[in-house]
Amino acid sequence: MARILIISTHGSENPTRAGLAFFFAKGAVEAGHKPEVLLAGDASVLARKVVADSVLPVGIPPLRELVQFSVDNGVPVYT
Repeated sequence: MARILIISTHGSENPTRAGLAFFFAKGAVEAGHKPEVLLAGDASVLARKVVADSVLPVGIPPLRELVQFSVDNGVPVYT
């Protein structure tokens, strides 16, 4: 099991890139690793529930589902 730090710098202005950090964290949890997510720069707005609920990435699940998975699995998220 590895500890993984995932750093995101994209916010709601680029929904697909904003969702990737949480999508990678989901994959890491499912693979048995311990991810942590750091929201830096523009990504810090994703810490607000109203913003995260409105982000709809292309090709991956909505951000609200990915964030909920992270919360349910105890993935630390830093801003």
